[in-house]
Amino acid sequence: MASLKVPANVPLPEEDSEQLHKAFKGWGTDEGMIISILAHRNAAQRSSIRAVYAANYNKNLLNELDKELSGDFERAVMLWTLDPVERDANLAKESTKMFTKNNWVLVEIACTRPSLEFFKAKQAYQARYKTSLEEDVAYHTSGDIRKLLVPLVSTFRYDGNADEVNMKLASSEAKTLHKKITEKAYTDEDLIRILTTRSKAQIMATLNHFKDKFGSSINKYLKEDSEDEYVQLLKTTIKCLTYPEKYYEKVLRRAINKLGTDEWALTRVVTTRAEVDMERIKEEYLRRNSVPLDRAIANDTSGDYKDMLLSLLGHDHS
Repeated sequence: MASLKVPANVPLPEEDSEQLHKAFKGWGTDEGMIISILAHRNAAQRSSIRAVYAANYNKNLLNELDKELSGDFERAVMLWTLDPVERDANLAKESTKMFTKNNWVLVEIACTRPSLEFFKAKQAYQARYKTSLEEDVAYHTSGDIRKLLVPLVSTFRYDGNADEVNMKLASSEAKTLHKKITEKAYTDEDLIRILTTRSKAQIMATLNHFKDKFGSSINKYLKEDSEDEYVQLLKTTIKCLTYPEKYYEKVLRRAINKLGTDEWALTRVVTTRAEVDMERIKEEYLRRNSVPLDRAIANDTSGDYKDMLLSLLGHDHS
């Protein structure tokens, strides 16, 4: 469930555009106005605002925001204002660059998005960067990690649902996974094929069979080798496909509890999940840490950046 709070009576995009234009005028930027509008509009509404702003003022709203804002607040507002598929293309590109390389973010995008949305993000990537995500991932990775990541970002995974699960197949593939993992054959073709091509519902059934038959979850079996980066990515793949809220809770916990906040991770999770499942992530965070997520973020951030994140978490009803 989304945490985004949209007012009952949303102003027309013409009104929002005018207010944003006023917020940029004069000596100082009205950051509060920017938050009160953009942090309370859904993706379709933000897209309309951008189109109307361009038509009325002959300027790109994102360029204006880039000029007027700075720091972590700017990054949060910019990422949030993008269409979700544009945002994923942007995050994926960052993740393949040398100085911001992050294989975990690639796994996150490939495994937590609905198939069609991920496909559209790859189209947006191709349109913007004139190269495919698959090509860039293949170029910027090597060895075992390439063997996992390339099929993960290449597959159009069937979303599936519970009543379409093949239980016989789930039982058989649970045995295959157990055999490969106990043999430490983590890069085996069958293991990678199952995790990169099966629907999420089918994988969930397979992993439930795995736990029932062998007494522990698959990630417990992988735990003893979890210092290995490839095995960590394998575990992340499984977690993102099956329990994304648990994966995101861990990312947030690490971002907030580090010596010095990891603002990039914090911003990424809040801006990408506020319209999706942030309420479930908040529940998981509270269960795991005994502190509400909004309070943890409020204690760890400040100023306009804090206000933007809290608004997206649904704790500002402007």
